[in-house]
Amino acid sequence: MARKSSGLGERHEKILIYLKQFQDEAGYSPSIRQIGESIGVNSTSLVDYYLKQLEKSGYIERDAHVSRSIRLVVDPSAGNIKQSVKEKFNTAAETIQEMFSIPIAGRIVASAPIPIPTSDLSLFDSESTIDIARSMLPAKENIEELFALEVDGDSMIDAMVNDGDIVIMRRAIQANNGEMVAVWLDDNDETTLKYFFKEDGRIRLQPANPSMNPIYINNPEQVRIMGKVVMVIRQVQG
Repeated sequence: MARKSSGLGERHEKILIYLKQFQDEAGYSPSIRQIGESIGVNSTSLVDYYLKQLEKSGYIERDAHVSRSIRLVVDPSAGNIKQSVKEKFNTAAETIQEMFSIPIAGRIVASAPIPIPTSDLSLFDSESTIDIARSMLPAKENIEELFALEVDGDSMIDAMVNDGDIVIMRRAIQANNGEMVAVWLDDNDETTLKYFFKEDGRIRLQPANPSMNPIYINNPEQVRIMGKVVMVIRQVQG
């Protein structure tokens, strides 16, 4: 389901109010994690997306290389936001893309392969989704072909995929060498997330963790590709 942004959204307003309250009490700005908690969002990528919108629209300023550097340009509690700032936001809002809810299909291991769940990855209920801004995805990406998986394990940490992160997948049945894919190993009813390589008549599933060895599959027909990684959504760890 898509939700079209129009002007200042509810989460934008909540962020501005939280920034004002936090800075008045603490004397400095909150962390990305604290902002996310204040609006009920675990994804640091999504929080950063909202902050970029507010920055582009003239509501806040920040130094991307300095933590806790957010500065309010407009007081959200004053009730007298300058019309020029409102117009600036509305102009920027025209370029803000739709927000999409992508279904979370279940969990994928980034470790040694584990048995495929009997429910075929349906570890989450049908209402489990993650919100993604359209502008965070490649321009030609077909939203209908996307699904999400929660990562379990640390075999892909050097690819910036950590335990608990969410990977956005594009449905696919084939892959090129070097692509990160979710694969099912039919002979053993196992599933895993790895880099894909076809070489010397066999398949190499390569982890991105120097402490782990690649997995070699001598029979390529055993490997069933279910999707390619499009992007990674970093999750705030407790």
